Amino acid sequence: MIISLLYRATRALLSVPAVLLCRDTAKDAELLVLRHENAVLARAGRRPAGCSSPHATR
Repeated sequence: MIISLLYRATRALLSVPAVLLCRDTAKDAELLVLRHENAVLARAGRRPAGCSSPHATR
């Protein structure tokens, strides 16, 4: 009984840092995706010089 209680307490204590690290990793991954999206949208928004058509891509 006491071993079971110690096991559960140890698992709970060790899982807290794992959850915090996952949150940081997920946040970093989301930031990378958003930066990539911004770069793609910035490239898509540029038009060649002298072109007034909104449908021109190059």
